Amino acid sequence: MYLIKPIKATLLLALLSLSSLAAYAQQVNELNPKLPPGHNFELIDWNVSLPVDTNKDGKVDTIPEIYLEKGFEYKPYFYTADDGGMVFTAFVDGVKTSKNTKYTRTELREMLRRGDNSVKVKGITKNNWVFSTVRGKEKRKSGGVDGRLEATLAVNNVTVTGKDYQVGRVIIGQIHAKDDEPARLYYRKLPKNNKGVVYLAHEPRKGDEQYYEFNGSRANDIDDPIDGIALDEKFSYSIDVKGDILTVTLSREGKADITQVVNMKDSGYHKRDQYMYFKAGVYNQNNSGDPKDYVQATFYRLKNSHSGYNQ
Repeated sequence: MYLIKPIKATLLLALLSLSSLAAYAQQVNELNPKLPPGHNFELIDWNVSLPVDTNKDGKVDTIPEIYLEKGFEYKPYFYTADDGGMVFTAFVDGVKTSKNTKYTRTELREMLRRGDNSVKVKGITKNNWVFSTVRGKEKRKSGGVDGRLEATLAVNNVTVTGKDYQVGRVIIGQIHAKDDEPARLYYRKLPKNNKGVVYLAHEPRKGDEQYYEFNGSRANDIDDPIDGIALDEKFSYSIDVKGDILTVTLSREGKADITQVVNMKDSGYHKRDQYMYFKAGVYNQNNSGDPKDYVQATFYRLKNSHSGYNQ
């Protein structure tokens, strides 16, 4: 439930569709630190979940897309940084999104209905999208077919306390299906290391999860990765689906792109009940650390697009 009064502003800055890291840097200069996130970024087709429960109903507060567009922000979880970036923070201690969720998050959820409350959030509706491998009427009933998510960000903080397999982990982007996650993109940095790594998890509807490493090992005890990414270092990713093919790319200034391709033919997402939506922000993957330990990332670009869907 939305309970916090939104912050008003008079200027809406539309993000440019940019394709290079040099262009990303140009856009960062256009972000206004005096404006809330929804006036620097087009957030009319996203809502945000916060790890708080201001009305004491036992559920996280979810802020609808229309309030993000109007200028909602709420420190220390979701706000504009001094450089104009969009900040997401999630402490180890906080309200979870459901009984089945182990971890806290401050995370955007794609909402293709763009404020039209007559459209149902879940299911094959105009709020969600499907893979082009889905047969039947579902493609026409959905809000889009296939999809691409592009982001530029810096991870500012990761957890340093807790169990060794949880320390330093945060999810920074996802494709979420009806019950499972075709794609979860992680950043992880161990406390002893100066740099972290990015890796991808693909979850078939049946069978074991598949992991793909980009610039170093995701293991619990590794040396400082030679090709790692430091905290506060900007990088970009894209998550792209065309039919059965999932392509995820890591981009950094001055370095060659690293791409992982996953064939999802046998993953079960071509079924008629499977709908998709992107997520972006921080999904803390540590529930064993100090309650005040936290993850944080600042986004400088965020763009979602789909075939058959006009934004």
